[in-house]
Amino acid sequence: MAKTFRGEWRHKVDGKGRVSMPAPFRKVLEAGDPDWADGLPPKVVLLYGRQPGCLEGYTLEGAAYLDALVAKLPRFSPQKKALSRLISTQSVELDVDPGGRLVLSQKLRERVGIADEAVFVGMTENFEIWSPEAYEADAADLEQTIAEEDGSDLYALLQSVEEKFGG
Repeated sequence: MAKTFRGEWRHKVDGKGRVSMPAPFRKVLEAGDPDWADGLPPKVVLLYGRQPGCLEGYTLEGAAYLDALVAKLPRFSPQKKALSRLISTQSVELDVDPGGRLVLSQKLRERVGIADEAVFVGMTENFEIWSPEAYEADAADLEQTIAEEDGSDLYALLQSVEEKFGG
């Protein structure tokens, strides 16, 4: 099984936009970069237009998979144009520096409201970077949505997925 992004970390962001990347995330980025070799910085692709309030991070392989899905759409369709804008235009490829940090540009930080701290959230195939306030609000919204589902059991949903698609 491929390495996955897991866990939650809160890190300081300095005045230049540098923020430490969680070490386990760096290992996943290395594994998902076909050109990575020992001593080279891992690369990450950040999408900043898909979900308001957060940046989404992908390995190079993960970003290439999204690109391949978009490429399958009809060439001049409005859906392809929209997805190309979201995935290609509103993304940036960054190197993790030798100190294990990402440099988030002023534009990226302003776009999602990151000031002096950032929360990294593992989402299995990708990860998210939030301001602490936006992440807490999103988590509260998620809890509310789950509560409104009349006590539904999310683990039962996993069981139905396993039954439908196999284990």
